[in-house]
Amino acid sequence: MATAKKKAVRRAKKGERIRQVAAIPFRLSEGGNLEILLVTSRTTRRFIVPKGWPMKGKSGRKAAAIEAQEEAGVLGKVLKQPAGTYSYWKRMASRFVRVDVVVYLLEVTEEMADWREAANRQRAWLPVADAALLIDEPELSTLLRDLTVPAAEPA
Repeated sequence: MATAKKKAVRRAKKGERIRQVAAIPFRLSEGGNLEILLVTSRTTRRFIVPKGWPMKGKSGRKAAAIEAQEEAGVLGKVLKQPAGTYSYWKRMASRFVRVDVVVYLLEVTEEMADWREAANRQRAWLPVADAALLIDEPELSTLLRDLTVPAAEPA
């Protein structure tokens, strides 16, 4: 993970846009309504979706699933097609860099009681409209607000 971040930072310093992958963990409530799982960021404590740097040898889908497990403590099935993309300004040590994020939907099948970043993050299941309001990144907020989950994909 650290090497992907270092490479990304080097590219950003040259003025290139850099990429991340994200997961939008979701479930259907007992009433059949779509709910989204958000987590707090470690530094600013704002609500975000689990995201991180691409991982060498892993597809974007797989990397998004790993981020969801590490940051939100959830396991599930990542849908094949990305749900969309958004861009944001990431705070680095001495500057902000523009990051393009490919977002994957993750149908949650298990919530872990304890996970890698449990001590550093809070998680919250929210109706889509509420999740969209809590997200600061305008493009991600729009993506959430307009989210539709496709019918079950064949395994």
